[in-house]
Amino acid sequence: MLIKCLSTGMFDSNCYIVYNNNEGIIVDAGVSADEVMKFLDEKKIKIKYIVLTHVHIDHICHVDDIREKTGAEVLVHENDSKKLLDPSLNGSELYGQRMAFKPADRNLKDGDKITVGGIDFEIIHTPGHSSGCICIKAGDKLFTGDTLFKMARGRTDLGDGNEEEILSSIKNKLMTLDEKTIVYPGHGPATTIGAESIYY
Repeated sequence: MLIKCLSTGMFDSNCYIVYNNNEGIIVDAGVSADEVMKFLDEKKIKIKYIVLTHVHIDHICHVDDIREKTGAEVLVHENDSKKLLDPSLNGSELYGQRMAFKPADRNLKDGDKITVGGIDFEIIHTPGHSSGCICIKAGDKLFTGDTLFKMARGRTDLGDGNEEEILSSIKNKLMTLDEKTIVYPGHGPATTIGAESIYY
């Protein structure tokens, strides 16, 4: 499994390209399609899915362009799916953009699994930052979106965020994982479950 992090997204959001055997997924879509396609073309990678950890504008602002250029399907948790269509729910309205996006191709639930390039990806529903936040586990790698960062957790004062829920998600779902699990967050540098466990 190979991972490329593009960190030039809105509010420095991270976009991950996770691939193996020239096939992969994209985790979050806050980086321009041109930047994404440049890397995909160089490595000759075919993207099967664009998986959104949640539907806030800094993680989705380029999703339709990337979907069009890659032909990939967009996957999002069922609780966040309708936010793609509504500027007041996806946060774009806060920045005067009022951006509505095309519907997701598939809605996800906790425990769903997808396999791409021989890699098994498990969906872990981690509500709190938003009601539809997910983390994506692939072996000893965990893509946490805005649920868990290095030495921090996601804010809960936006939309349907909830402080009790995010703490429960982190304590009961993420901190039960192996301490060597590498965490790739939606903003900032990577960390590990072990390193973050001291805060929870």
